[in-house]
Amino acid sequence: MEELRYLSVRFETTNKTYTFSTVDDSIKNGDGVIVETQRGIEYGQVVSDPFFAPNVSMEIKPIMHKANENDLRQFERNKEDAKQAKIICQEESDNLDLKMNVISAEYTLDRAKITFTYLADDRVDFRELLKVLASIFHCRIDLRQVGTRDKAKMVSGIGVCGRELCCAKFIGDFDRISINMAKNQLLALNIQKLSGQCGNLMCCLRFEDEAYKDLRKELPKLNSQVEFEGERFKITSMNVIAKNCKLENRDHAIFISLDDLIAKGKYNKPAKKEESEEESVAV
Repeated sequence: MEELRYLSVRFETTNKTYTFSTVDDSIKNGDGVIVETQRGIEYGQVVSDPFFAPNVSMEIKPIMHKANENDLRQFERNKEDAKQAKIICQEESDNLDLKMNVISAEYTLDRAKITFTYLADDRVDFRELLKVLASIFHCRIDLRQVGTRDKAKMVSGIGVCGRELCCAKFIGDFDRISINMAKNQLLALNIQKLSGQCGNLMCCLRFEDEAYKDLRKELPKLNSQVEFEGERFKITSMNVIAKNCKLENRDHAIFISLDDLIAKGKYNKPAKKEESEEESVAV
């Protein structure tokens, strides 16, 4: 009896991975596969080695088959045709005076359905647009409204760090981000500089937050008073990555390492409490 195994599959239009099952032991990491999803028949790429104990509670669908040359040609053709379909959808929505910005179009592999993703400030009555598009493309039409973070993820770009946007590169699901995370990282609370290309707080604030919390566990707060080598100082700046800080009083200023501050400084230890992440939440 053939042994059932599981593989993680990723689709080009999303950074999320999904688990599928198979008994075909020839399918390996990096192979293209054809699967059925909620959207229809799709082409995806295997991004894991086979495993035998899936950590998911929902129903796991089987891989239909390993992608062949015809599947790959169809997939590439669909991508090219989707570019023109996006232009047509935008033109037709403009003709109907609908306030929507069409971001992308995507065919299922069998071209039974095409999904248009759009951005809009308000709800859009696209019933008439659906009729027009159905008469043009002769398949099922799905119009999906997304937010600015989803748009940035789909369009991609270069962040202020000089790298590809995290949302487009590897982030699958968006987590809530709060201004407290910027405070934890001792950043100036300038919303414009803390915002990404989507206009919301940058995603890196979220996945770097735990590291900064851990580094600051034994440290006093910024602007707090400390005693160091017999003098009273105020902590005016701190860099937990470089592990140094600046102490100032009326007479002079000194730069010391955080290790020296912990070992030789006298100050009130931070209270152990959970910090709220609900303040000024940007989603």
